[in-house]
Parts: sequence; C-alpha cells; structure tokens
Amino acid sequence: MHVIAVDLGASNGRVMKCTFEDKFNLEEVHRFPNTPIQRGKHLHWNIQQLWRETIKGIDWASEGAQSIGIDTWGVDFGLLDAQGNLLEDPVHYRDPRSEGMMDWVFKRIPRREIFDKTGIQFLPANTLYQLASLSRRRKRFLAKADAYLGFPDLFNYWLTGDKRGEYTHASTTQCFNPTTQSWDADILESIGVSPDIFPEIIYPGSILGAMKNISVSVPACHDTGSAVVAIPSTEHDFVYLSSGTWSLMGTETKQPIINDRVYNENFTNEAGAEKTNRLLRNLPGLWFEQELIREWTSKGSAVTHNDVAKMAAGATPFRSIINPADSRFTPPGDMTPRIVECCRDLGEPEPQSMGEHIRCVYDSLALNYRYCLDQLEYITGKHYDVIHVVGGGSLNTFLNQLTAEVTGRTVIAGPVEAATLGNAIVQYKSIGLLRDIAEARGILKETLELKTYEPQGGLEWENAYSHYRALIKS
Repeated sequence: MHVIAVDLGASNGRVMKCTFEDKFNLEEVHRFPNTPIQRGKHLHWNIQQLWRETIKGIDWASEGAQSIGIDTWGVDFGLLDAQGNLLEDPVHYRDPRSEGMMDWVFKRIPRREIFDKTGIQFLPANTLYQLASLSRRRKRFLAKADAYLGFPDLFNYWLTGDKRGEYTHASTTQCFNPTTQSWDADILESIGVSPDIFPEIIYPGSILGAMKNISVSVPACHDTGSAVVAIPSTEHDFVYLSSGTWSLMGTETKQPIINDRVYNENFTNEAGAEKTNRLLRNLPGLWFEQELIREWTSKGSAVTHNDVAKMAAGATPFRSIINPADSRFTPPGDMTPRIVECCRDLGEPEPQSMGEHIRCVYDSLALNYRYCLDQLEYITGKHYDVIHVVGGGSLNTFLNQLTAEVTGRTVIAGPVEAATLGNAIVQYKSIGLLRDIAEARGILKETLELKTYEPQGGLEWENAYSHYRALIKS
C-alpha cells in the first residue's frame, strides 16, 4: 500500500510512490523537465506536457495506491470559460507582463492596506499583479473567465471535476485574506477583477474526489508548504531554508504576524498545513546556477552541478559580490553578462572565469541568507541556532558549508525531496495512518540520514557581511 505524491517544481516534475511503516520510503516513478514555451511576447507554462507526464506517472504508480496528492509552485493560475475549458496556457511568473503593475495597483488600493489584509510580501510576480495586468491590458480576455484556479487546483480539477481552491496555494496570491479565510473582494474589485470567479477554499487533509477508485487528497498544495511539513525537527522554533530555484527562508508560527516590522522588512505570511503560518521571505536561489549551467552548456561547455561547485571552491572568496535580488536577474537568459553588469554598477571586480562567476553567486546567496536571518530574528525577537536546509539545494555541500560560515549557525541538510515527503505525510494523515505532523517530523528526525555543517568562524565572514550590507543599501 502506498500513496502517490506529485511534486511539480519550476524546473522539473516528479511522481513518487511513498510507503510508510516504521519510516517513510520514496520511490521515484517518473521525473520530467518543466520547460516553459515562448508564444509571441509571453512566456507560458507548457501545461499540456506537464499534464501528460503527470498522468503517465500516476498510471505507472496506480496499482495498490490508496491516495494521490499534487503540489506545485505558487502564484500562477489558469482561467476557465463557462464550459470548463482552459482559456490559454498559464503565463509564467517570470513573464514581464506584471512589470510596473505594482504602482498601478497601489493607485487603486493603498500598499499598506493590501498588506494589512493579506500579510503578503510585495513581489511583482504575485498573482495580484498578474491579474491586474489582465484587467489593465486584456479586459476582453478577462471577461471570458468563468473560473480562476491556482496551478494545483487546475490539476485537481482535471483529476476529479471539482473546482476548489487549496488553502496554502491561495495564501500566496496576495488576493486572500487570512483573517476572514476567504478571497478579499475589496482588493479584487479595486483592480477590476470579479470575486465571483474565485473558488471555494479547501484545506490540506481534505479528500477532494477520486480518480480510478484512488482518492485524490489535498496536501499543502504550495510546494513550500509541503516542504515545511517535512522539516525533521521536534523543536517548536526552527528556521528552514527551502532551497531550489527559489530560496525561501522562514519559521513556523501559529498565526500570521501582520505588523510594522513584517511590513517594513517585506516578509510574508503564507498558510501551512494544520492551519499554521509560514513567516518567511522569498529569496533568489539556485536559479542563478541553473541559468549559468544552461548558458555554458549551450556554448559548448559540458558543465554539471558538481563541476560548478568545484569551480567555486577553487575561486577567491568574496572577490565579487552582487545583490541577488536585483530585478535584472529575474528573466530567463544568459546570466554572465548580467552578473558583470551588476558588479560594474556596484563597483565590484568583474568576474572573468566560470569559477569566479559561480563563486560570486554562491557568496552573494549565502550573504543574503545571513541578511534575511537577521531580519527574521528582529521580527520574532528570537535567536535560532540551527538552519534546516531542505530541497534540491540540500545536496549542495559547498553552499551549505558557506551558509554555516556566513550565518555562524549549524546547518542541517535534508531531506532532498522535502516537498514530496510533506505531500505524502499529509496524505497519510488524511487517511488516518498518522496522528499529526509533529509525529511525522519526529519519525523523520530519527530515520533520515541528515548531514550537519558547523561554522568554523573567521573574521573574513564578518567583513564580507559588512561589505554586503553596505552594497545593498547603497
């Protein structure tokens, strides 16, 4: 007996079988790339390909399965017509259509009012600004929409025929009010979007329907929500770093924290399983590494993830620093000229070799993690001794050690497939084989092979951090 966990990430998707007796075991059934497609001026997700590959994996894993659950990245969505047909392939959050839309929205509803209603960090890619771009530039298209479904909700609809909006994914949109636990009509109407197209909210642990006599369960459908479920800690206060295309650093709280500190530091409150809250900040992540490898490979250099880590280790530490949150790094495309340009603008030495480029990226990411941790401790008034790194980035031994050095904290790395495990854990809870998430975390802590990184200390780390703070505030 097993459950099927489908985890769709921004770079690839995977379908896994998860069994649970004394411990959790994952078996990869199908892994496939998630490659966006350019249509005219806009970047779209290839949702038909993602759907085909997902169904292929589910079919291969279906014999003996008790439940299916799907999680995906946040903020993106599909619009359906009155017949339930998708109006167009969902647009990628890196598409430039939301550029300039934040100011357009703030003229219609004040920035602080949006934060007080939603508790969400201000990012141009947020669903709110994607919808605003449709209201401003494609009113006729928007008028055809009979239903809005977040990305995982769309897949759940195709699996079951039921149009619902999952709680954790809805919370990422900046259109959802955690106090009322509903879509915020005032915000939506202020940008010319009808609240009537938004679905009823459903919570993690619910059973949505069935496919081929297999229950379709609702995990934390936002992948970071699922990843946080699988943090192998029995402590009430912990810091996590979900490390993948994006880095998401934060802690778990009982309620959203919506106050001046969170607003001023641009942190976010996203919903978690068991109606917890994830106080975090979305940070740039291994998108840099992915794009650098793609760029170098396309130019004839056979470069792997292991290769770039070795290159970084051989390069001079902190030679060149960038602000990884600079908007110039958001779009897809060759990364090296943008890194050089950013260094030039900041007065930093320009990287020359591949090793200097990737070392610049790793150093800058680790310094940004330290900056975020300082902000998090300021907001919560707590000190955190350990950072739990989960996701694909937990395999990056060089960056994990660098993170320990720069932050001065113990880093515990693993699990790699945190989102998939968290997805499966909520499914097992929904079918009655687990009491709660705390029980599952205790099992993970006892049974997983985790790697620990300890800081060695050194004045160079503090000097580099002081330099970084001065750069990003200049």
